[in-house]
Amino acid sequence: MYGQGILGSSPEENAALMQPFMDDRLLLQQRIDAALYAVRLLPWVDDKSIAAIGFCFGGLCVLDLARMGADIKGVVGFHGLLIQPQNKATKPVLAKVLALHGHDDPMASDDQVQAFCQEMTNAKVDWQLHQYGNTVHAFTNPKANTPSLGTAYKEVADKRSWQSMKNFLNEIFS
Repeated sequence: MYGQGILGSSPEENAALMQPFMDDRLLLQQRIDAALYAVRLLPWVDDKSIAAIGFCFGGLCVLDLARMGADIKGVVGFHGLLIQPQNKATKPVLAKVLALHGHDDPMASDDQVQAFCQEMTNAKVDWQLHQYGNTVHAFTNPKANTPSLGTAYKEVADKRSWQSMKNFLNEIFS
């Protein structure tokens, strides 16, 4: 998303790279749209069988992909940021949505979770939100262990969320 193969190497660098896109969701959505366009150009991709998964900021990206009305089967966001973009979608959400969330994730307040649920319901999306108790942000990342930032790996939530994703993908591609 950041361009030219740029990747952050620390939480601080990742936050700095991500912030311009959080501030300008239209710019982020343009990048997401370009990525989907590039995927569709790959000769081995079946245009009728596309789904997207993302983790953290990538979770926000796949949710925005759905919000943009992308003609794909589904999206799965793992501990994704749930914040609705300021620019409202003009197309209906076509993708099914699965959001996998740590109940104690400090990066998604209870109000944001409720707003996300209401947004999906209002848009008549086929959506699911799975919350994992006693679980914070980055629960699928074995290297995550920064309690001061609210990130920690949780093996049981990692395994359960992965199984949920597999079940979801099996459903949408059957």
